[in-house]
Amino acid sequence: MAEGANLQAAGPEDAERLKAEKAARKAHKAKVRRLFWMTQARVWHWITGAATLVGMLLFAVTGITLNHAGQIEGQPVVIEKTAVMPQEILVQLGDGPAEGETAILPAPVTAWLEKELGAPVSRKAGEWSDAEVYVGMPKPGGDAWLSVDRETGDVIFENTDRGPISWLNDLHKGRNTGPVWFWFLDVFSVAAILFCITGLVLLWMHAPRRPPTWFIVGAGLVVPALIAVFLVHV
Repeated sequence: MAEGANLQAAGPEDAERLKAEKAARKAHKAKVRRLFWMTQARVWHWITGAATLVGMLLFAVTGITLNHAGQIEGQPVVIEKTAVMPQEILVQLGDGPAEGETAILPAPVTAWLEKELGAPVSRKAGEWSDAEVYVGMPKPGGDAWLSVDRETGDVIFENTDRGPISWLNDLHKGRNTGPVWFWFLDVFSVAAILFCITGLVLLWMHAPRRPPTWFIVGAGLVVPALIAVFLVHV
């Protein structure tokens, strides 16, 4: 109200000057606000970019190796070890859980298996039956299993390694990687999403000076969508 009264009281030149000053203040505030958000976007863009750089490179590379899994085949290396468990260790298995159920192996049994066969059975659950105790140990890039004959004590441990490419592919898929890697993938995905969103904000802010920006962004959406709809067959 006061500003309106001042405009009425002032002459035409003063009124124009006051309007110009008001417009300048408004433009200045908009410029400061724009600069603030651009600075925030740049800071978070480089932080998330630095944090996810190596991971995104690995995921991009393993995307290629997964897409060409038929052409890039590793040669599995299978190592089999056998031993006979001493009776004083074998009795530690006891009756175990009900048939078909699982339970953690007793500590003396675990210690003996790791010492004699190098089997990574610590904190692994075994499946009991009348004839044997079976422990499956799937892992990224391979597989392993162990069987203990409950009557004779004969132990068979087999370890399969499919090579580094298979290992990286399984990390990409989160296959047999455990809870720590599971949560890492979630955190990494959130950081990658922030990287993309802040990149989009920076594109939007610089788009007026770069006319092809939205054409390229649109092509990045339309091209894969068209391929998925018309060229991907079940």
